[in-house]
Amino acid sequence: MSRVLIFGLLLTTCSIAFASDPSPLQDFCVADPKSQVLVNGLVCKDPKLVRADDFLFRGLNLMGNTSNNVGSNVTQVTVAQVPGLNTLAISMARIDFAPMGINPPHTHPRATEILTVIEGRILVGFVTSNPENRLITKVLEKGDVFVFPEGLIHFQKNIGHGYAVAIAGLSSQNPGVITIANAVFGSNPNIAGDILAKAFQVDVKVVDKIQSKF
Repeated sequence: MSRVLIFGLLLTTCSIAFASDPSPLQDFCVADPKSQVLVNGLVCKDPKLVRADDFLFRGLNLMGNTSNNVGSNVTQVTVAQVPGLNTLAISMARIDFAPMGINPPHTHPRATEILTVIEGRILVGFVTSNPENRLITKVLEKGDVFVFPEGLIHFQKNIGHGYAVAIAGLSSQNPGVITIANAVFGSNPNIAGDILAKAFQVDVKVVDKIQSKF
């Protein structure tokens, strides 16, 4: 087998291994939400039925409601909102923060995130995987950009005196989100209290109290 062929096979293998979403094989594959067919992703709509609105989202200029326990709101623009994103391996979100509001520790299992601060001053950070669990953190000003690698736990906090806004780009049409506190303490059904007590090195009563809040 020639070196060129071997090199080509390696490149192909690497591209498949590192791709979060499958690459498109046509100009577009607008998602058909009415289809009953189950695939890894979403079934394509008949191209003849595709319209401009399949690629459109309106309202990202509007502030989200931050009147909640964490003081933030995420407006998602994924394939669920824009069917034309299907197979394009990209999505975005607007994050609004009340003063001292947070986007609590969470992870995107299928996407790297790149965040741009539009307004305000935001503390951001992510934690590396075991065994180091190193916290990498930075204070961002208006116009700053920060990257959160795929799958790593990360967070944002508004440390300014007013409201803050950020725009995030994500490397998947459906990045997914797992909010750590909700997943651990608000699972359905609950994770057994003795398991969480041992994991967090606290009394079971503490776990019960936290679980009651979710």
